[in-house]
Amino acid sequence: MVPARAKLNLDLRVMGRRDDGFHELYTTFQAIDLHDLVEVMPAADTRYDVEGFDLDPHDNSIVRAHEALEQVANQKLPVGIRLHKRIPPGSGMGGASSDAAATLKAVTAMFNLELDLHPIAEQLGSDVPFFLLGGRARAEGRGEKLIALEGGPAWFAIAWPGFGLSTGDVYTAWDEVNGEGPNELRKAAVHVDPRLDQFAQGLGPGWQMTGSGSAFFRASAGAREAQAAVAGLDCWHAVAESVPRWG
Repeated sequence: MVPARAKLNLDLRVMGRRDDGFHELYTTFQAIDLHDLVEVMPAADTRYDVEGFDLDPHDNSIVRAHEALEQVANQKLPVGIRLHKRIPPGSGMGGASSDAAATLKAVTAMFNLELDLHPIAEQLGSDVPFFLLGGRARAEGRGEKLIALEGGPAWFAIAWPGFGLSTGDVYTAWDEVNGEGPNELRKAAVHVDPRLDQFAQGLGPGWQMTGSGSAFFRASAGAREAQAAVAGLDCWHAVAESVPRWG
């Protein structure tokens, strides 16, 4: 099994829409120990299964990653892939992108392929390249231009309202309302789903949205403080620790 770790955006600025339709970003990614598990097994014919949060087992990021790898390798790569989904979908924690990166690494290792995975990762999604590396990184461009940063141990309280947001919808909303604060997508996310504002207000001060939403996090001095921050919350929540670079 390969862990597909989540990420938090410690800050996020949107510089504007580019000519190619994507938005120019300036953000800091931090990988955390909250993770999905991607299990890859030998098989005569390829099959996909998903456990945990509901996803279409035939139309998700692991399927697209596997198909992209077969195209680049120019050969069939029959495997059984089971995704144990623990990261809430549509939460802004990069679960789908991390699943894709973990699939690329696991299938490549199984078939002993000598491929540069970074161009494939960029094709699959803007933050998929980060999940080939992990740790803490400054990201620019669409999120694919990465500069590794030093970062010591850090703890986070995480809360998710139980509904996800479409990244595309949030960026489209940013074009209308722009943004402010440490995560400039928060205003756009609330514009897409006003329930998010009520959820954030219920969390209280010190909480920050990650990515395009809908999850929020609070930096903590240690595990005990993070546990105290989520105690009593009537929603999905977790305590997570930062993890160092792995790629």
